Amino acid sequence: MAMPVILAVFLCFAAVSGGVQTTGVSLNEASAGTKQPYRTAYHFQPQKNWMNGPLYYKGVYHLFYQYNPYSAIWGNMTWGHSISHDLVNWIHLEHALNPTEPYELGGCYSGSVTMLPGGRPVIFYTGADTQNFQSQNLAFPKDPSDPHLSEWVKSPHNPVIAATDGDIDPSNFRDPTTAWQAADGTWQVLIGGKIDGRGMAFLYQSKDFVNWTKSEKPLHSSAKTGMWECPDFYPVTINSKDGAENYLMKENTKFILKASFLDHDHYVLGFYKAETNEFEVDTTDFMEGNTDWRYDYGSKYYASKTFFDGEKRRRILWAWILEADGRANDKKKGWSGLQSLPRVVWLSTSGKQLMQWPIQEIESLRKDKVEIQGKELESGSLVEVDGITAAQADVEVLFELPKLEDIEQMEPSWIDPQLLCAQKNAAEEGTLGPFGLRVLASKNLTEETVIFFRVFKSHSRHIVLMCNDLSRSSLSKEVDKTSFGTFVDIDSLQENISLRTLIDHSIVESFGGEGTACITARVYPTIAVDKEARLFVFNKGSLSIKISKLNAWSMKEAKRVPFMKRRKPGRLV
Repeated sequence: MAMPVILAVFLCFAAVSGGVQTTGVSLNEASAGTKQPYRTAYHFQPQKNWMNGPLYYKGVYHLFYQYNPYSAIWGNMTWGHSISHDLVNWIHLEHALNPTEPYELGGCYSGSVTMLPGGRPVIFYTGADTQNFQSQNLAFPKDPSDPHLSEWVKSPHNPVIAATDGDIDPSNFRDPTTAWQAADGTWQVLIGGKIDGRGMAFLYQSKDFVNWTKSEKPLHSSAKTGMWECPDFYPVTINSKDGAENYLMKENTKFILKASFLDHDHYVLGFYKAETNEFEVDTTDFMEGNTDWRYDYGSKYYASKTFFDGEKRRRILWAWILEADGRANDKKKGWSGLQSLPRVVWLSTSGKQLMQWPIQEIESLRKDKVEIQGKELESGSLVEVDGITAAQADVEVLFELPKLEDIEQMEPSWIDPQLLCAQKNAAEEGTLGPFGLRVLASKNLTEETVIFFRVFKSHSRHIVLMCNDLSRSSLSKEVDKTSFGTFVDIDSLQENISLRTLIDHSIVESFGGEGTACITARVYPTIAVDKEARLFVFNKGSLSIKISKLNAWSMKEAKRVPFMKRRKPGRLV
């Protein structure tokens, strides 16, 4: 396909990081000479085309990601590589892994990075041959003293793990996790797969990180899921927001097992017995009634990966965000896919689920603050938040509720929040709600993406429903406008309801209840783009509510330095 044309309009800057001087260019430019209204300004994207394991090493954050260097659609999978000093502004480097060996000519697929004793990183990745037989392979940095980890060398022992067990489907055997050491010092790694339709995390063990043996039992499995992709397994601290790194800690620690399947990233909590390599889950299965925990309840948040940031003692979550406007438009744009904002994850005070919040560094892009405080929102209220760039914004709002006496009764059949959001959408007037934000909206609301809440009474408690209504998000008929939602586990009698929404042209990430529930959406407005986009706070319920406080900011564009070739050892240009 034709290469994207870079317009002769540049935002230039000099960035000196770790001794590397570079010149930057705005990447919110056009493909084929046309304006790119859906190109994001502060979410990570490669320069073009289709967009594995993050890492913090020698003061530098590394993002490795699946990348097609030749097309905006899937294929030719390599490992792209970009670096940052703040997780906001990025420098694109040469590809870390290219498919050059017979065992990977079908592509270098996802994997993870593990730190070996002595601080040497190793990439554990899946390679697929031309028959799509998948195997697990290793790569090491050519120069471990290089903080940019610019060159990687594949192990002569590759492939180190193959699907030799006759029950394993070799075409569904991939995505090794970050490895960890058990109590006896042996290395453990999980690989996603399935047997007879049952999704599972195969457990492999090694004493030398080269010779691996499959455990008799998987770490966990489920009959409800199908194939597990991109599994992740990591500890979280009880009663603390600090991240955890030690897999052998018994006190004050729980574990998260996450798997990607059925278009979502699901997780379960439990306790890990390092002595026996057993994972005791809190619930019997994924998708178990009210404990169907997901990182994100939107439609396009998938293939996520966490890493432990030792510098700031936090665990950071990243995910791949797919497009929702069709392959033909991907080709036309010249790119496809982006990364979510990095999120800090921690265990809720109840110990029942994960909490998530955008990393603090994102706030460095805020400007042009607008405030609203103590404003009553009567039934039918629609208040425009003016004075900011509504297509590129960060909004925090706290809603104060009235006495919860005469509100709608929760029906026993209302067990599916997504279906309930579709039935009681943003246009359906209720008693307490809908209320929330209308973003990427046109002046007359012909187009709008709506994030809203509704509150219902259920016996002795109240139920908070959070929805993302995309039914009017675009006039285009080619766009997926499926709406999503979830129940938010907060006590509306004791708490006000908070919402933070980050808007970046074609992506909207929303965090309800201080990060208790998250919904991400891809949207493609045709009218409400750039300066034509507007932002409103609204209440369509019959009961009045109050904006306790609202803070909104325009967001500056992140700096993303184009691909740099290596001129000579030790220097990037």
